[in-house]
Amino acid sequence: MLFLFFVALVSCIHFEAPKGVSPLIHFNQYMAFFNKTYASAEEKKHAFSNYIRSNKRVTVLRRESTLKKTNTIFGLTKFADMSPKEFKSKILMKPLKTHTTTQPDQGPAPAQPIDWVAKGMTTPVKNQLQCGSCWTFSATETIESANIIAGKITTSKWLAPQEIVDCDTGGSGCNGGWPQQAMEFIISQGGQDTEASYPYTGVDGTCAASSGTVGATISSVQGPIGTESQMYSTLQSVSPLSICADAEPWQDYSGGVLTAAQCGQEIDHAIQLTGYNPSQGGYWIVRNSWGPDWGTNGFIWLQYGQDTCGITSNTYYAVA
Repeated sequence: MLFLFFVALVSCIHFEAPKGVSPLIHFNQYMAFFNKTYASAEEKKHAFSNYIRSNKRVTVLRRESTLKKTNTIFGLTKFADMSPKEFKSKILMKPLKTHTTTQPDQGPAPAQPIDWVAKGMTTPVKNQLQCGSCWTFSATETIESANIIAGKITTSKWLAPQEIVDCDTGGSGCNGGWPQQAMEFIISQGGQDTEASYPYTGVDGTCAASSGTVGATISSVQGPIGTESQMYSTLQSVSPLSICADAEPWQDYSGGVLTAAQCGQEIDHAIQLTGYNPSQGGYWIVRNSWGPDWGTNGFIWLQYGQDTCGITSNTYYAVA
């Protein structure tokens, strides 16, 4: 049986392997669920082998989550047909640095929720495909939000991460880079092209930026911000933030709050921090760039106050 798994009216997207059915049959159902195809029988065989291992890994993760009484939901995501090594090489950046965990913030978690998505100050969740270009998406989304908040563009005017992939020699395209450096590049360019004029391809290409198709500009990049309490204050009073994290354990994430104990500190992914919720001890609402068919409608929730996944490592915002 194929279905979406719902928790508290929030869509947590993963495939649930049916019991009493052969692994090959439920792998074919998994393929249909995520609309997957493979170029050859050999490629499908390899994906099936990864899927079987992923199913075993998810079973262990679910058992551990139950024993530790966390509400994290793990499942067979659209990355279940990749090995962890393939997931790291195809989806994540090459590790930029190992982050030393900061001291937990003292005092209670903030009581006031923040949600820039609900305020209409973000564009829709995007998909970086099999390219480690997350840093260009984190930068682009932060530039978009700064301009939307300033009233200079609308949520329907998307900017072009592909321009940064192709043109910013300070980064490494599909092999990764720093979001703040990408935003500085956009300042030096005099603005960022629109997505319509410079469509995303998900591969490294030749620079084709044009000053005639600039969709938005920024005047400065501010940060790093520092502690989680400072991140909260900035998120509340200014705008969504560009952040980085260790996303290796996110391959099997489907919903709920991912805790610091379930995550490492090796920075290999860039995302956008869009909100905070005080329930369940407090958690950050993080917008990913793996499409809306991953996680909680394209988002992940990270435990507040414990530097979960190293989220304090690289935190910036743009000024439009």
